[in-house]
Amino acid sequence: MAKNLQKLKNPIGVEGPVLTIVMDGVGLAPSTEANAVSLAYTPTLDMLMSKYPCVKLKAHGTAVGLPGDDDMGNSEVGHNALGSGQVFAQGAKLVSQSIENGKMFASSTWQKIVSNVKENGSTLHFMGLFSDGNVHSHINHLKAMIDEAKAEGVSKVRLHILIDGRDVGETSALDYICPFEEYLDTLRDDSFDIKIASGGGRMVITMDRYEANWKMVELGWQTHVLGQGRQFASAKEAVETYRNEYKVIDQDLPPFVIAENGEPVGTINDGDSVIFYNFRGDRAIEISKAFDDKEFTKFDRVRYPSVVYAGMLEYDGDLHIPSNYLVNPPEITNTMGEYLADTGISQLAISETQKYGHVTYFWNGNKSGKFSDELETYIEIPSDVVPFEQRPWMKCAEITDKLIECLESGKYACLRVNFPNGDMVGHTGNILATRCSMEALDLQLKRIIEVVDKLKGVALITADHGNADEMYELDKKGTPKQNKDGSYKAKTSHTLNPVPFIIYDNYYTDKYQVKADEGTFGLSNVAATAVNFLGYKAPDMWDESVVNVD
Repeated sequence: MAKNLQKLKNPIGVEGPVLTIVMDGVGLAPSTEANAVSLAYTPTLDMLMSKYPCVKLKAHGTAVGLPGDDDMGNSEVGHNALGSGQVFAQGAKLVSQSIENGKMFASSTWQKIVSNVKENGSTLHFMGLFSDGNVHSHINHLKAMIDEAKAEGVSKVRLHILIDGRDVGETSALDYICPFEEYLDTLRDDSFDIKIASGGGRMVITMDRYEANWKMVELGWQTHVLGQGRQFASAKEAVETYRNEYKVIDQDLPPFVIAENGEPVGTINDGDSVIFYNFRGDRAIEISKAFDDKEFTKFDRVRYPSVVYAGMLEYDGDLHIPSNYLVNPPEITNTMGEYLADTGISQLAISETQKYGHVTYFWNGNKSGKFSDELETYIEIPSDVVPFEQRPWMKCAEITDKLIECLESGKYACLRVNFPNGDMVGHTGNILATRCSMEALDLQLKRIIEVVDKLKGVALITADHGNADEMYELDKKGTPKQNKDGSYKAKTSHTLNPVPFIIYDNYYTDKYQVKADEGTFGLSNVAATAVNFLGYKAPDMWDESVVNVD
């Protein structure tokens, strides 16, 4: 059934395009030495926030479908909310509920995983991000599955831990590893053999996304599956050794293999079962393909074990990756892209590789492909495969070049663009590089709004969550925490800060009123606002617009 938007009785009458700009990772925070956004020279952004309507949007916690308001938002749930105009229960909450009500362990996938290892006398492997950051995974989910596996008679378990340092403190690995080893000690007995088998930094192995760097996944395969790599007696020893030798933060730790008597303790072999326990999909898809696809050709797997493999969720609902999963993902329906396509409105989505999937797949409610080949154009600018702090401008100029070309073509009524700079560079913890990234972005904002004015359009400028706005760990008073050497302790994770929503309009301000900012707006209010500027009412199931029209 077609989902057509209804026209407003008194449309705003925008003659040009309506453009949504997502400044990824740019939140609103006090102007302190920790805020790379306010420290950067950004005359265009400063002008926009002072001269044009700017309301604060919630971008974390329950406002984007996460369990509680202590949970950081992320780009995936943020773009789900931006693109759907609604809030859906998201990965962490879904998994927690499924564990609490027992549905996960009653699922056919869990039973298949457990039956396989019990019948074959083989090993159950858990692989995933090892922290409580609650963005990609949560260590409590892992513990719950381990406890259940032991209760159901699984005799051998191996853990392949991807060190975080990005959604949690940049050097917090041992805060998780040491207590976890104590927890494992309480479980081990003559009938239950459990050990950490391998690991490495999340930005070095396994967790690539959008096929930006398959070498990461290949290195992960060699580490986890083949047991190839530098050997250590324990994960603690590996982390401490690498920190001393390489002087890197946790997310950049090289891969390691735990060995006894020179032999890896946990290679993945025929007859084993493997669970990738990340609930977020973007960095889980590629390793899932390597396990699931018999015809896989992205790298030489050397040895392809016959295993039962499952993800925590179905990471791609259209391509059905992976084929087995433990928890059903949220069914996100009635998205903005679908309504615009059914109404006959032409759309453009553009970003570089690092966030291309966010303005397409996640924006469209975790749907691959287009709603209309005729009306939609998706453009991916290939990202550089270099450390982000070494090239903090990333591809913002090239994105803008193509975006301006598309704006001036007159082909598109509704456009959306993501600039990854504030998020991807912010995650490095390098405040100087992040300031540079914001200044590079600011130059592009100036170019874009000049074209929007020329075309008599409107730009809606926002973000999906905070990051660059808080580059140091802060105490309760908002003062940066210090390392032993007196330097500030870098923060590499997202923030709980709201994000801006700026309405850039120099032509139509007498046709609507911006609603009072009472702290209740979230990312899901953007979709209704955008379709109002396009001349249409928002569907009833969407959250309200930020402007009064009609």
